[in-house]
Amino acid sequence: MDTLETRELRYFVAVAEELHFGRAAERLGMAQPPLSRAIQQLERRLGVCLLQRNRRGVRLTGAGEVLLHEGRAALDATAAAARRTRRAGGADSPGGPRNRLVLAVKAAASHELLRKLLDAYAAEPDSAEIEVLPCGICEQEELLRDGRADVALMHTPWNSLAGFDSEALATEGQVAVLPAGHPLAARETLTLADVRDVPDLPLARGAYAPGPGPEIHNQTQLAQLIALGRTVAVVPDSARSWLWAEHTAVPLTDAPSVVTHIAWPAHSRSLTLAGLVRTAARL
Repeated sequence: MDTLETRELRYFVAVAEELHFGRAAERLGMAQPPLSRAIQQLERRLGVCLLQRNRRGVRLTGAGEVLLHEGRAALDATAAAARRTRRAGGADSPGGPRNRLVLAVKAAASHELLRKLLDAYAAEPDSAEIEVLPCGICEQEELLRDGRADVALMHTPWNSLAGFDSEALATEGQVAVLPAGHPLAARETLTLADVRDVPDLPLARGAYAPGPGPEIHNQTQLAQLIALGRTVAVVPDSARSWLWAEHTAVPLTDAPSVVTHIAWPAHSRSLTLAGLVRTAARL
């Protein structure tokens, strides 16, 4: 057997993630007995044991771990194909909208670069409609993989470019963003060591180095907590664009550079996407 059905993968991934047939069946909206039979049939067809079942519960075998990893990727690819096909199909329909690309960007990041890219691309002949999709910290990868986005602005060393094609667009240093009244805010420069162990100002989790401070999910939350004197953050220099009057940005002398890339799925054959990438590379 060389093929797997999408239905089988959905069933298996649900069981593998829940490690409980009852919860998986509820999640899938089906009864437990047919789900159990489907998994048993899948194991027979593959000729391997995917799950070990006993009175204490269910756990994955080595083969099951592999199928869980591969199955998630396959389901993401299937969802991505459907979403991108629907977007492309609209442009081919009589009277339908013009071609459209969804560009994922981390909210408030690379603002000036993004503005230049959108303006330059809009001036190109036959340019597509660009829908900007702001997202949270490090969410661009997931949006690209499952097809909710066609292209993304991503930032190393934080975002992984594995599995994507990419073009580097800009390189910048990093700054520490502190409450304006904090003693460290009066310094001309700081080091990472200076901001990692401040007793009254824990480093935000989600910044350059994981810290003891609050877990950050979006830029607005981060800005408010810094203004309240609850945390300090390490961010790219371009983040100065969203700073409040209650913030001070101090350059870091030893933080690694941040590189902004435009990234897209490696298998893409979209001429529209290629046009956007060419525009970005000329900036």
